[in-house]
Amino acid sequence: MQPTIQRDPPGHVAIFMDGNGRWAKARGLPRTEGHREGLKVAKRIVKAAKAMGVRNLSLYTFSTENWKRAQDEVKFLMGLVSTYLCAEFEFYKENGVRVSHSGDVSGLPADVRDAIARVVEDTAGFDGIRVNLAINYGGRDEILRAVSRMPRGADRVSEDDFRSYLDLPDMPDPDLVIRAGGELRLSNFLIWQSAYSELYFSDVLWPDWTEAHLQQALEEYALRERRYGNAR
Repeated sequence: MQPTIQRDPPGHVAIFMDGNGRWAKARGLPRTEGHREGLKVAKRIVKAAKAMGVRNLSLYTFSTENWKRAQDEVKFLMGLVSTYLCAEFEFYKENGVRVSHSGDVSGLPADVRDAIARVVEDTAGFDGIRVNLAINYGGRDEILRAVSRMPRGADRVSEDDFRSYLDLPDMPDPDLVIRAGGELRLSNFLIWQSAYSELYFSDVLWPDWTEAHLQQALEEYALRERRYGNAR
């Protein structure tokens, strides 16, 4: 594979929607208000990503580690997911959003499981942009669950074989991983899939993100040289 300068928009962008709680705290608001604002921004960024030519978008919505947060906040987040997933059908239809899910669905409340199943089914025919909601998701957990699905006794397993047991084997690896909110780590998100992803870190808290911030990330990505392990 020859080194190339990437010019087209990334086919798959994965985003850490980080900083909702800090955004609310800075304004003297409860953390829940930061999550409400973050949801509004997510819708705006989905539309912008589609307009910019992104075909696949993964949003880190709720991690396996987020259960450690205060019980009231976790309850609010689960309610937000179950309430808004199906209520946004007109948004999905208008923008051609096909919703997918990655994560351990068995560990979610029944109403959230039902909402995920319904919205995935109802949007299966839309083809404007595919949005993967990572809910109760952890990269290590996904790998362990993939291993548990594999038949016993296999001598050797190729990368393609292993991929077939991941949550969304048909979704391409992310070309670009974006983290809002100023933190500089991957925090267990798509760790198998992002082996050769380009990384982009932003100090801007997620509720302050606009279309311009996404455009800036994609413009920087377009200047990156992707070598996939090859020497310069």
